[in-house]
Amino acid sequence: MEIDYNTVISTIVGALAGGLVTIAVTIAVEMLRRPVLKLEIRQPIDKSFLDEWPAQRARFLHLYVRNIPLPGLLSWMSRNEATDSWGVMSFHHLNDGQNIFGHDMPVRWTESTEPHNAVQQYGYLDTDLMRVNSRRDIQPGETELMDVIARFDDESSCYGWNNESYYCSPLWRNPRWEIKPGRYISRVEIRTSGRKFVQYFRLCNEGAINSFRIESPQDEDGREIQSVTI
Repeated sequence: MEIDYNTVISTIVGALAGGLVTIAVTIAVEMLRRPVLKLEIRQPIDKSFLDEWPAQRARFLHLYVRNIPLPGLLSWMSRNEATDSWGVMSFHHLNDGQNIFGHDMPVRWTESTEPHNAVQQYGYLDTDLMRVNSRRDIQPGETELMDVIARFDDESSCYGWNNESYYCSPLWRNPRWEIKPGRYISRVEIRTSGRKFVQYFRLCNEGAINSFRIESPQDEDGREIQSVTI
């Protein structure tokens, strides 16, 4: 029986091509399904407290972190969950982009269990809670709220807010993250599933507490910071 080598070669080439197409489609689908996170500004939250609390009045600033769903034509697929998401935030001078602290502040997810204020009450700190609270899973199409900054009573300084705020001294006002009056650029970086998402905002800490807020960035804000860090 004579072997038709052209047919054999064509069959092999066709099988290889089909396999490569299948692999390429699989890779493309998985890339499309990777989580995509977007940060959005939430309206400030004003709270009042009893006399025994560390402050009688506070304004808290937050950001939403949203796992963007796939667009309409691809809605038959599901975006992957953003697992084990964690982040950091930095604050920079408006005029030159310099980091005012020289390092990043770990962020806190609002719905995480609050660390026990055991240092003041019982003389110990629940380090397990501190470790767990720094990470969060975000379902596709869902949002998670992230604590950012707080300001209290008639004080002019504001403070970066994270797990440390629950046991620092003075309570709620961590000296490590004290931000003096002024306007600043804030850089937020969220990492999940091997991906990194960075967005910029403006922090306005001027005037009375009711004007304390986060704003959308100016076009040059990100470039200002990058020119310093590169």
